[in-house]
Amino acid sequence: MNSRMKVILKELMQSETYVTGKYLANINKVSTRTTRDDIRNLNIELADYGALVESIMSKGYKLVIKDEQLFRNFLTEMSEYLYMRDDVHPQTPKERVHFIMVRLLLEELYIKLEDLAEELFVSKSTVQNDLKDVKRILRAYDITLYSRPNHGLMIKGDEVKVRFCIAEIMFNRTQGDGFNYLDPLFSFLTKAELDTIQDIILTQIKAHSITLSDIAIQNLVVHIAIAYERIRSGNHVTLYRLDAQQIEEQTEYVVAHNIVDSIQKTFLITFPQEETAYIAIHLLGTKMLTFDAKGDRLEQVMEAEILETVTNMLEKVESELSLGVKDDQELVMALCLHLKPAINRYKYGMNIRNPMLADIKRNYPLAFEAGILAGLVIEQHTETKINENEIGYLALHIGAAIERRKITTGPLRCLVVCASGLGTAQLIYYRLKNRFGESLDVVGTTEYYKLKKRSLEGIDFIISSIPIREEFPIPILEVNAVLSSNDMEKVDRFLAKEQNNTSRLFKRDLMFLNMDFKSREETMTYIAEQLKQRSLVEETFLSSIYKREEVAPTSYGNLVAIPHPITPQSSQTFLAVCTLQEPIEWKGKQVQFVCVLCVKKNSQEDLQFMYEALGEIVASRPLVEKLISAKNYDEFMNQLVRESQF
Repeated sequence: MNSRMKVILKELMQSETYVTGKYLANINKVSTRTTRDDIRNLNIELADYGALVESIMSKGYKLVIKDEQLFRNFLTEMSEYLYMRDDVHPQTPKERVHFIMVRLLLEELYIKLEDLAEELFVSKSTVQNDLKDVKRILRAYDITLYSRPNHGLMIKGDEVKVRFCIAEIMFNRTQGDGFNYLDPLFSFLTKAELDTIQDIILTQIKAHSITLSDIAIQNLVVHIAIAYERIRSGNHVTLYRLDAQQIEEQTEYVVAHNIVDSIQKTFLITFPQEETAYIAIHLLGTKMLTFDAKGDRLEQVMEAEILETVTNMLEKVESELSLGVKDDQELVMALCLHLKPAINRYKYGMNIRNPMLADIKRNYPLAFEAGILAGLVIEQHTETKINENEIGYLALHIGAAIERRKITTGPLRCLVVCASGLGTAQLIYYRLKNRFGESLDVVGTTEYYKLKKRSLEGIDFIISSIPIREEFPIPILEVNAVLSSNDMEKVDRFLAKEQNNTSRLFKRDLMFLNMDFKSREETMTYIAEQLKQRSLVEETFLSSIYKREEVAPTSYGNLVAIPHPITPQSSQTFLAVCTLQEPIEWKGKQVQFVCVLCVKKNSQEDLQFMYEALGEIVASRPLVEKLISAKNYDEFMNQLVRESQF
């Protein structure tokens, strides 16, 4: 099975709907004819394993599994085939980079460029090109790739960083597919030995009433396994940056000591004292705080510094996104509980993986944006860099608060403005109550001259019997003093569409379709220039876009990217769309649909509906393909309305 077939199978396994041949061809950067040949060969592979790729004209391809057990057997055999056969070698640049990283990280001697090229069945120039990505990855861990004439290549760096780098590669390779103990990086221990390490960990954390998540336990197994291999090869950690005494005073150090003691007896290996502190650091950075039977906290988590950080995080989120979750006490507690071990991770430079990251970015884009803002506050407080994985975990907590708010939020609330006296205002009030009942909460009436002095907090929109020219932070619906049937229908349509009015944000003159750009930079430069010509954004717009991309790329999968400035740069909220003739590379993902999001400065708008709508686009491959194929604005909007909930 070639690498293209593997990509096709993975895409089909992840999709619940039909996938077009054009999409699969774009992902593999081949023609649709080549894709048809690959699918025909894939069906030959699947014939004896209870599955087939079904093809339906005008719909595309779909994986049909007829025998679950046979197909699971196939996946197991494929895993062994990929990792165990000697004649299988990396084919794509990404696979080659992984291979080179593994060789460099596990090799104690110099490796010649010629040897790498021979092992990979490629030219020296290809390896030299792949080494650019290798150096970039290593640089993130302060690891240097040295080249010595007549000797070859070797990596040098802090031992802790080297181990973090090994762990990161292992998790990135297996992310979303579960752990594969057949990965070459696990070759130094059998599955039974890894299971033994896990049993030792579980015994000790249970004995000391420490709670770890399943992911945290898996992480700890990996880090101990890596420590075992590095110690055997003579590489020990040097915790010169840490306060060793402070670590040794923690309960986690006692647990780490017991874990190390059991591992030494089982595997007949000696762990230096600093290695015990190293394992204690992982416990400090992954421990989950729990509650006793009475609901009292087992330790004081609402420390002043942590509470202050969380408060500042939520104030930042509220000022930028107006989510209405700042005073959610459940969210405050959840973030405090999360932040306590997280601060230890930041302090000791630990990396943490988030297997749900792609799903969080795709399905909860608003929560992820809030997580980025919260992460910026944490960076200021801890003077450290927060990565995407941590942001994803913050987004989970904020996303839960957003969902809670939806549950507790009642009907839309309106205020009636009338200049004709109390009698007319009361007539409008009761007519609305009679027509819309519990679906609309009419909170009261007021005269126009009092409107500016009245608090609009908690009010979703205004119904006014007189024209209001001033700008207010909420929508204004103008009706007649004596409500007609047309007025009632106007209110009815407003209520029905208030949460689904994203289409009004797509402007005809901000839609650039079927463009021939070859890179992210070329695309964004063009869009930024168009927006500046229309006086919609400031000069710093493009640099602010790239600052946001540095925090976390906005390429979400399914050929979609939603770039936006890290801070608001416009006087109004709008979307600008650019579709491309061919996909471009965008931080490791293919992108053909670019939707630039601009939010008004100091906006008090409730944009939840917009983020949900953009999330719907990201999640729907068929919709994205139809939007990419649109030739003009009208065709684009027709597809958008027909294929979505807008």
